[in-house]
Order: sequence, then C-alpha cells, then structure tokens
Amino acid sequence: MVVNGWFYLLAASCMEIFWMISLKYLNFKAIKAIDWTDFFISSAGFYTVLPLISYILFGLGNVVLFSFATKSLELGTAFAVWLGLALVGTILIDIFYFKVHYSVHHLFFLLLILVGVIGLKVYK
Repeated sequence: MVVNGWFYLLAASCMEIFWMISLKYLNFKAIKAIDWTDFFISSAGFYTVLPLISYILFGLGNVVLFSFATKSLELGTAFAVWLGLALVGTILIDIFYFKVHYSVHHLFFLLLILVGVIGLKVYK
C-alpha cells in the first residue's frame, strides 16, 4: 500500500505541533539541576527530562515525515501546507488547552490561513 504524501504532510504537521508544545515545557535550568546520582530512584528527574526527550523525538519525526511528503509533493506547496496546518493547530491548542484569549480578528485571519491551506490541497 502506497501512503499518500498528504498523509505524511498531515503527520508532520502534528509532529510540529507537539514539538512546539514540548518547547513550552522545556526547562534547561531544571535539567541542569538534576542530581543524576538519584535520577533512577525518583520519578521527578524523569518528568524533568521528558520535555527534552519529546522535543528530540517530535523534532526528528517532523523532519522525517516532512521529507517523505516532499518526495511526492511540490516543495513550496508542501511547506506552505505544513506550516499552515502547524500554525492553525498550535493556535487551537493555545485557545482550548492553554486558555489563551484570542479576538474575533485573530480567528478570522486564522480562518484565512486555513482557507489557503485547503485551496492549495484542492487546486494542486
């Protein structure tokens, strides 16, 4: 079964969204302050390092999946759709999970980005 490049692009956009979320939780000062001799005794060290592990894995997954998508899609279209979907997804996570306030104007322009992404897909 051949996987469509658009599927890879959607998956890469999801990886980008999770990569951005891991950046929000990444705290290098806390990682630097870990007592590595007690790291495996307590789960606190693991939860401190988890955003870094997520950052690395989602970042690598993002690059690999985007690379797969560009094998069957035009590079400019793939980049615009990938970035647009990641932007829309990140803003929606901000609104619904992190409870960031957005005005009607923000949502209108977000809708324009989404229309552009759909247009690139439909009129490819």
